[in-house]
Amino acid sequence: MKRFRNQVDRFVKVTAFIFISATISPSVHADTYIVGAQNIKYYPYYNFSSDHEKGLGWAILEAFSKKSGHEFVYLSMPVKRLQIELKKGNVDFVFPDNSRWYDQITHGLKKVYSKPLTETFAVTLVKSENVGKGMNHISRITTPDGFSPVKWEQQIRQGNVDVTGVEGIYDGLRLLQDKKVDALDVEYNAALHFIRRFPQMGPFTADLTLPHNVVTFSLSTLKYPDIVDELNAFLVSESDDINKIKAKYGIEDTKKLIDRLMKEQGISENTRWKPL
Repeated sequence: MKRFRNQVDRFVKVTAFIFISATISPSVHADTYIVGAQNIKYYPYYNFSSDHEKGLGWAILEAFSKKSGHEFVYLSMPVKRLQIELKKGNVDFVFPDNSRWYDQITHGLKKVYSKPLTETFAVTLVKSENVGKGMNHISRITTPDGFSPVKWEQQIRQGNVDVTGVEGIYDGLRLLQDKKVDALDVEYNAALHFIRRFPQMGPFTADLTLPHNVVTFSLSTLKYPDIVDELNAFLVSESDDINKIKAKYGIEDTKKLIDRLMKEQGISENTRWKPL
């Protein structure tokens, strides 16, 4: 609660700054926008609560800001509040967002989504010694709070899989390391960030015979589709520079990553997991 009050105080200060700036120069008001961002530490993709390095999504938006002249102020807040504040008009954009994520707050409104700023690769991480043992080997999985293991929905509903929520990815890796769970439902690059920091854990592998899928992260808005159009054009025209930014954050092209993992695990498209 204290943390959220601090976020509210920050929002008030940001709003006051924009109002004061508008009285001095109308152009500042026209080109300064508030981006509501998830307050989840999801590095390398984003960590908007950080005072310094905020991750890939921030880096791409800042590159767009430099190119377009639009200024973005980032306000980190709980996931459930993002769409509420977008609907109220207290934030101008939300990141990350996805047109496939159902949200009852803004459902039915004319929300506009940008082209994906990046792809993410949600996988089932297991201890390397257990790769290829199949779905029947998995009865306990864990996932970070704020995320839902939707790929395991049928097994969970049938009572074949139990889910344990953890505060963060590191906690999930610890449970997997200690064999308290059979798998971790997680984004590949986000998990890799921690695995590199703590090489004493593992080894772990994203088992492609188990549930996995590609999820995209976009910027959304209710009021500024013209800015989204500008961003879309930027994502196309500056694709080479954006790929350099992704490389800086260690983000591998998803298709190449999948091909590499399939080769390492000795599986084909026939044996790779597919949704029912």
